Amino acid sequence: MTENLPVKPNKSGLAPLVMTVVELLRQLMEAQVIRRMDSGELSETEIDRAANSLQALEQTILNLCDVLEINPEDLNLDLGEVGKLLPAKGAYYPNQPSSDASILELLDRLINTGIVVQGEVNIGLAQLNLIKLKLSLVLTTGID
Repeated sequence: MTENLPVKPNKSGLAPLVMTVVELLRQLMEAQVIRRMDSGELSETEIDRAANSLQALEQTILNLCDVLEINPEDLNLDLGEVGKLLPAKGAYYPNQPSSDASILELLDRLINTGIVVQGEVNIGLAQLNLIKLKLSLVLTTGID
């Protein structure tokens, strides 16, 4: 018979990375909603639905951070010379200049204008190429 023991979160595990990616995606979606709202592409109903969904997602992220004992501020990775992953709270608004650009801002602008990236990656060990990846990535908004 196995006992259900409480699991203590591991701060150095995969959970903080997953939460960081989820928060990055949430903020990217929020920026796209703002862009579409500002351009008049969304109805009041769509704006309300998007706002409620984004607020619920943000609250879920905060709740998961609490359960996993992750400080939400730690989700903003410092990438050294490249800068921060996420902008400071309230520091970024789509289509507005920013004095301290973040990776999120770059991705938001790339998605808004569209970009195609192609490349090859070889992964190996002991001078043996074991995995070869050919990548084609198209980033753009969901506008048809």
